[in-house]
Amino acid sequence: MTTLSAHDLVLPAASLGEENPLPPLRSQQELHRVENLDALPADLAENIRYGGLRSMLPCLDQDGYDRELVDQALPSLVLENDHVRATVLPSLGGRLYSLVHKASGQELLYRNPVLQPANLALRNAWFAGGVEWNLGSTGHWTGTCSPMHAARVDGPDGTPVLRLWEWERTRNLVVQLDFWLPADSELLYVGARIQNPSSDVVPAYWWSNIAVEQSEGTRVVAPTDQAWRFGYDRGLALVGVPEYDGIDLTYPMRHGRAVDFFFEPEPGEAPWIAALDAEGNGLVQASTQRLRGRKLFVWGEGQGGRNWQDWLSPGLSGPGYCEIQAGLARTQMEHLKLPGATSWTWLEAYGRLSLDPAIAHGEWGDARAGAGTAVGGLVGDLGEREREWATIADAEPGEPLFRGSGWGALELRRTGWSVSSGTPFPSETMGERERAWLPLLDGQLADDAGTPDGTLVAWNDLLEGAEDNWLVWYHRGVVRWYHGDEAGAIDAWQKSGDNPWALRNLATTTSDLAAYVRAVELAPEVAPLAIEAVNAALDVDLGTAGRILDRLPAEVAADPRIRLARVRYLLVTGQATDAEKLLDEGIDLATVREGANPLAEYWRQTQEQLGTDRPVPARYEFGMH
Repeated sequence: MTTLSAHDLVLPAASLGEENPLPPLRSQQELHRVENLDALPADLAENIRYGGLRSMLPCLDQDGYDRELVDQALPSLVLENDHVRATVLPSLGGRLYSLVHKASGQELLYRNPVLQPANLALRNAWFAGGVEWNLGSTGHWTGTCSPMHAARVDGPDGTPVLRLWEWERTRNLVVQLDFWLPADSELLYVGARIQNPSSDVVPAYWWSNIAVEQSEGTRVVAPTDQAWRFGYDRGLALVGVPEYDGIDLTYPMRHGRAVDFFFEPEPGEAPWIAALDAEGNGLVQASTQRLRGRKLFVWGEGQGGRNWQDWLSPGLSGPGYCEIQAGLARTQMEHLKLPGATSWTWLEAYGRLSLDPAIAHGEWGDARAGAGTAVGGLVGDLGEREREWATIADAEPGEPLFRGSGWGALELRRTGWSVSSGTPFPSETMGERERAWLPLLDGQLADDAGTPDGTLVAWNDLLEGAEDNWLVWYHRGVVRWYHGDEAGAIDAWQKSGDNPWALRNLATTTSDLAAYVRAVELAPEVAPLAIEAVNAALDVDLGTAGRILDRLPAEVAADPRIRLARVRYLLVTGQATDAEKLLDEGIDLATVREGANPLAEYWRQTQEQLGTDRPVPARYEFGMH
């Protein structure tokens, strides 16, 4: 018997805080940059060149979180039969948080005991553990810390299916996930569909990121003899599997630094990947052919990699986790072309694989062949299973279990597009944020004194034709900038007038420090604005930087990002003793970025200025490479 039920999952969790009101006019620096394109196969290079995003708009950054862990009750939906228990978090991107094999008692995923956001996603906030579903563009998707719609659907066999769906805002795509656990199954099936409701070709990207516990004996096995190695050095290189650089790369804990291995698919092989422990037991993920890419990611066993694991799981006692991943393309740097009015579907299967440890940890050819045979016997004909699932993929949702956003309903109102009856976006799902845009369909936008929401960059024609006011001019500027009309954007923000939001955009795009100073005067309580202004001033005018720092409200001045900026100010003004004092007091920089290491950098600069050589404290060392 299969059951589907709702529960509160109580976890120590940090607050996500408020969204950053400042529009992300440029994307955060993406670590997955490839610069040796001319050395790559033509199709791989073409896919990498295609489909990059100019910014995350209309989404806003989620950078208001902290590192104070407090017990919180998180909504969870549990799908369970006699063999498997799956726990899904609908409020957090539909994350498959836990997958337990009941007979053995084994947790097949890395189940993070806390929820601690960190700066790793396209919108900043991301958390480790479970299976994350990534749609949109290279990186952790914009919905990873946002709610999805959830409802019960009757499965092909009469068992309950958990359906999640949502509108992906940067590409205007619909994502659907159907979690199906037949009554007698030891496998959890996840039917996935992405719909392009528009008539335009849209860049498509998908990776299922699967966190699994690692140990000294963990080995990752996949049907391949080659992999594209990416070491965060802006180049892809095809290497052999399993031997690379003097180690067996298939053992995650043998790597000293962070690295990606995108396994090159073998022609004719069914796509799958498994992470097996020293006894040959662990998780296998398999899929139908559309999801052909497979990857291994490790943080590395260096100080930076260990710090990142501890940062994401405070109080971590074990060796942490690695990730095995599955995607539409061979690598995560690629985007594919999804035609207009088209859907792509595939089926994923998750379950426990047991293999003779002598085979699992033997010669690579024997390991991959033995695992392949075992996987085939476990998963059977996934194509047939996908055809079964397809019979209910368009079934209207039944009992509602969780409400996602109203952005899909708003976009359907604007465009008149059609989506599957299985993923409806009724008007009643629109909340205050979405309804605020409805008057623009009639050429008007309310002229209030509030903080502007993220600009709907696809609404450019409506904004250009709307009745003028400061808010319309503000949004026009953002849309023009997004679409590459920089001069038009600056003109629009100038016409928007003396408000902190337009002034900030002018300051960001024209390096007008006076505009930053005025923006902070008008909105001194907005910490992200103060942080930007101080760091901009530090580049050109130390006196202005000092005045901004001295005039900030106490609550903003206490923000760790402002404290870090103050350390920088003290260093460039020759006050290394005071900088060292601040660093010794401790700066808990919640938003430290993957690939960035400012705390260690400033520590070293401080020691150099003081003529001392105190080593960088371990808590400040986040360098992965």
